[in-house]
Parts: sequence; structure tokens; C-alpha cells
Amino acid sequence: MPVDRSRSWTQTLLHFDFTLFLVTVSIAFLGVIMIYSATREKLSLAGLSPYSYLERQAMYVILGIIVMFVLVTIDYHQLGSLGFVFYGGVVLALLAVLTPIGKRALGSQRWFQLGPLQLQPSEFAALAIILAIAVYLQAHEEDEITAPLILKILVIAGVPMLLVIKQPDIGTALVMGIVLLTMLVLARVSLAWISVLMVAGALAVVLVVSLGILQKYQLERLTSFVNPNTSTLQSGYNLAQSKIAIGSGGLFGKGLFESSQTNLSYVPEQQTDFIFTAVGEQLGFVGAGGLLLLYAFMSWRVWSIMKRSRDTLGKMLVGGVLGYLAFSIFQNAGMTMGIMPITGIPLPFLSYGGSAVLAFFASIGLVLNVGMRNPR
Repeated sequence: MPVDRSRSWTQTLLHFDFTLFLVTVSIAFLGVIMIYSATREKLSLAGLSPYSYLERQAMYVILGIIVMFVLVTIDYHQLGSLGFVFYGGVVLALLAVLTPIGKRALGSQRWFQLGPLQLQPSEFAALAIILAIAVYLQAHEEDEITAPLILKILVIAGVPMLLVIKQPDIGTALVMGIVLLTMLVLARVSLAWISVLMVAGALAVVLVVSLGILQKYQLERLTSFVNPNTSTLQSGYNLAQSKIAIGSGGLFGKGLFESSQTNLSYVPEQQTDFIFTAVGEQLGFVGAGGLLLLYAFMSWRVWSIMKRSRDTLGKMLVGGVLGYLAFSIFQNAGMTMGIMPITGIPLPFLSYGGSAVLAFFASIGLVLNVGMRNPR
């Protein structure tokens, strides 16, 4: 069914999904509080302002909301024509970050240093894949799903994925792979092709490991969840402290800013990869469960908008975002509880980091955009 694009802006605005907007902003500002709780003691002991991370994250959230609203105001059909422009820009940035102008830290080369701030191009790679594949499928919606078409889609996704693996950043590459798989399923690619691609993906992981592309510590982090008790003082330390923090929260938590694991910085990188542990320790099972329910509600709203999208571009954009958000949530929360491998995937809207916050808000902006222009 064709999309009616003749409605006025006022009519379009009436279909703005305020519930999705409110739950997104609520999670983001909860993240600001959790980041402050996880960093204030450490910063104070270092003689720095305890509000440093809080102020930066609040700024990132405000910028993210602005980006989201900018995307909402432009008809997504016009955004679609810019999909490959954005994709090309991200690919160029991924190439540039591997040159001497990129910053290397913790065994990976992923960032540009811009004064006191860092820009991580890989955080925008999944969004670039979503836009590019959606635009490509829209242009070929009348064509039969054949091997050449699938191979072209694989090339579109494969170029940025290989550049991200080169950094190396297997976690982000894994998210990109899930986004690709989600969009192929929505495009009704046959089960045989999906099976072949999944086997090829598994072989690619084996190849990456066997070629030594991963650093030793990265490999240990990925495998420590299988038998964490054998490496508590090394790669399993993060996982052990993460479980202690979440478990010590009990039913209702120790109270905001009252948690020992968080205040004493026992959980490494708690403001980024392990922010869910701060929620579990301070707000307990009720708070952590409530957060997961908010994420579930967010995913359901995105799913609802995808189901009522009446053109290929809208359905693919929203479906790609759904895969992006849902897997990022499951992977990050799961790794803190020991049911998933430890990777550097941020928890959407909660983890500290400007690039990730902007990418996630931009994703929700795309979803709201499609929803406004595909009313029930």
C-alpha cells in the first residue's frame, strides 16, 4: 500500500509516538544518574570534579534528543536518498581511524581524539548499514531475491564490518551481523540462504580467532563466561565483580549512592560496559527488572511501528533498528549476568559515551519518523 505523503505537518505530528519518546528519554536520564553514581567517588579520590561524567553524559543526551528531533522533522523518504551518503561517510571514518590520526588505547584503534572528547565511528556503523540496506532494498523491491542481490547486500554490510573487525572490535561487528541478519529475514530471504550465511559467519569467527586478529585479553573476555571460575583474577575478574554487584542488591537494592561495589569501584569500566551492575546493586531486582521492562516496552513500540509500515523503506529502517536495539540490550545485560560473552557493547541510552548515545537517539528518531508517516 502506498504511503500518503500529502498530509500537513500538523496532521503528521498528531501521530508522534509520545510513549516511545518518553520511555527513551526516561532511560537516558536514568543513565545520567547511574553514571554519576558509578564515577563520583573515583573522581573525588583523584581530585577531580565528581560531576564530570554527569555533565558530559547530560550534554550527550541533550545533543541526542536534538538529533532525534531533527531526524523526525524530515520525511524518511528524503532521508533514504541520503542513506548511501551517510554510509560512505562512516566507511571513510572507519578507514581514517585506522591511520595514525586515530587514537589507540587498550589494544584497539577505534577513536578520534577531539580535544577532551572522543568520537568512535564504529558506533555509527550499524546505523549506516541499516540506512544503506534499506535504501537498496527499496530500490529493488520489485526484483526477485536472487543470489546476486543477496551478495550485493553482503558487500554493503561486509565492508564496514571488516573495518570494525580490523580495529579490532568484535562486539560491534557482532551487532552489525545481527542487524544484517534481521534485515535479510524481513526481506524474506530463503531459509537456505540464511542458514548458509550463519554457517559462514561462524566460520568467519573461527578464522578471526585463528589468525590472531584478537588481542589475548579480548579472546579471554569472550570465552571467560564459559568457565569464569578458572580466571577470576584475570579475564573473569570483571564478570565475578559484576555478579557480586548485581547479587548484593537483593530485592530492592542498597539504595541510590549507597552501594559498596559501586562506591569502591570494584567493577571495572562500570560507567560504560557494566553500567547495568550499578542499577542492580543500587536499585535491586525490582529496579533492574523495571529497567528491562522499559526496554521491553521500547522494543514493543518499535515492533508495532514496523508492523504497520506500508513501504519497504520504512519497514526495513524500523526492523533494522529493532534488531540493533534488542540485541544490544540482551547482549549487554546478559554479559553482566554471565549468560553472554563479555564484549564492549554499550547498553542503549544508559552507558556512558557520546558516540553511542547519538547513534541510539538517531535510531529512535528514524523509528518515530516512520511511525508518524504510517498512522494506523
